[in-house]
Amino acid sequence: MVAICLVHSQGYPVNWSLSGLALLAALLIQIATNFFNDAIDFKKGADTNERLGPKRVTQSGDISFKKVMIAALLCCALAMAAGVPLVIAGGWPIIAVGLVSLFLAYAYTGGPAPLAYIGLGDLFVVLFFGLIAVGGVYYLNTKTYDLPTVIAGLQVGFLSTVLIVINNIRDVEQDKQVNKKTLVVRFGVPFSKIEVLVLYVLSFFLGIFWVSHEARFAFVLPFFAFSHAVRLVRLIFKTKPSEEYNKFLAKAAFIQIVFCVFLSIGLWLR
Repeated sequence: MVAICLVHSQGYPVNWSLSGLALLAALLIQIATNFFNDAIDFKKGADTNERLGPKRVTQSGDISFKKVMIAALLCCALAMAAGVPLVIAGGWPIIAVGLVSLFLAYAYTGGPAPLAYIGLGDLFVVLFFGLIAVGGVYYLNTKTYDLPTVIAGLQVGFLSTVLIVINNIRDVEQDKQVNKKTLVVRFGVPFSKIEVLVLYVLSFFLGIFWVSHEARFAFVLPFFAFSHAVRLVRLIFKTKPSEEYNKFLAKAAFIQIVFCVFLSIGLWLR
């Protein structure tokens, strides 16, 4: 959504079919990633009956490890099918992004050096949920990648990263037990609470860039989500890791939706 509105704001025609296929491929890769996480975290002992997060089907015994892995692979195959027209239109950059994305769907929790277990999850969320997600759709429509795309990608990526930080704060004690070295485990809960604050500050105030590019609405309108972000940060700072963080995840998702909708409107109205 943000990428499409950025394409429009820069004076390019929007290719709705390619953008729709990019959305479909991204959703399928995300679903595959969650299936892999569900199965592999259970296999590694990260998910137990003491899990504070929402129910996971492998850990609960509702679906077998094998079936969840097959579902993940099926989603990857469907994502590849959806990506064929994208590759034809975008060439080798889209091939590279697609292959790396499919590999990391598994390597986020699987393989010899899973990203989530060595503390690189936050960085890769900024990269893939922000810079590559926004930039990839923008590139498919324009065959370019410029500074406005980077700024929009960082704003979206930082907001996405808030969710993984909240998730990891909630699970810090369980993660310690299975040597899952998220940034929360490495540097402590206070560090990660400050990380949430910094991510929100950067997301909102990077919007100053849009003022200098004659898109003032793209700076102003996302502040409709600002008061919600302030309240969430306050709650996080005064709440210890617990099931309460499941509610915080929902609040963070709501903030991201509101922010991105208004950022998109601001770009479209430029």
